[in-house]
Amino acid sequence: MRMCSIASGSSGNCIYIGSEQTHLLVDTGISKKRIDAGLKDLEIKGEELKGILVTHEHSDHIQGLGVFSRKYKVPIYATQGTIEGIQSSSSLGKLPEGLLHPIQTDQEFLLGDLLVHPFSVSHDANAPCGYRITCGKKAAAVATDLGKYDAYVVDRLQGLDAVLLEANHDVHMLEVGGYPYYLKQRILGERGHLSNELSGRLLCDILHDGLQYIVLGHLSRENNYPRLAYETVKLEVTLGENTYRGEELNMTVAKRDERSEILSF
Repeated sequence: MRMCSIASGSSGNCIYIGSEQTHLLVDTGISKKRIDAGLKDLEIKGEELKGILVTHEHSDHIQGLGVFSRKYKVPIYATQGTIEGIQSSSSLGKLPEGLLHPIQTDQEFLLGDLLVHPFSVSHDANAPCGYRITCGKKAAAVATDLGKYDAYVVDRLQGLDAVLLEANHDVHMLEVGGYPYYLKQRILGERGHLSNELSGRLLCDILHDGLQYIVLGHLSRENNYPRLAYETVKLEVTLGENTYRGEELNMTVAKRDERSEILSF
């Protein structure tokens, strides 16, 4: 399997996960031009994609969906609530007939040789989800846009080889920053986003010897820095009740405006 962040941040998200036979995107929250450039680096053409998995209907996850789907006619998979959000978005334009396929959380489905397991997350969208994707004995997951995590989420993220995990904001930067009060409360709430500290604590619960790659993603432009997210998560692991230390982790931070490293496992 391979995983690569084409873009990840509060302004746009697009993640590639695939095998030699099957290629998927998780979200298309950037322009078609940028998605095409990322796929070209992976030596994949848009028409070769087996599907687009949409986590939820916020613009930073779907803004490129209209143009991209009209060009390449790639099937789109999302929960019914997310589909309704996509259909009500005035900025996407009309999507080609028959491309939208409703899915349900915790009901697995096959796309080529990839088994897709959508799981519920807590976020202020219609019916948001994360995705766990397996191929044989290998597994990767994308878990962003969750204001909290619980035993259910931890269970869905067990036994992974690679994970892209949200580390959205530094709590202090958010609290003293220029956002209006209601927006600060939304981000900090249970249907908002994971802070660096909570990301580190969630990571402590899913660490195991086989987790080869950890990618921190969906960073806020205004309320975080890549180095701060990295060091905070690393410290949480070191201080956590586990046998791992932060400096031992193979952990990177996904880039906002360019493709990150291609991870193979």
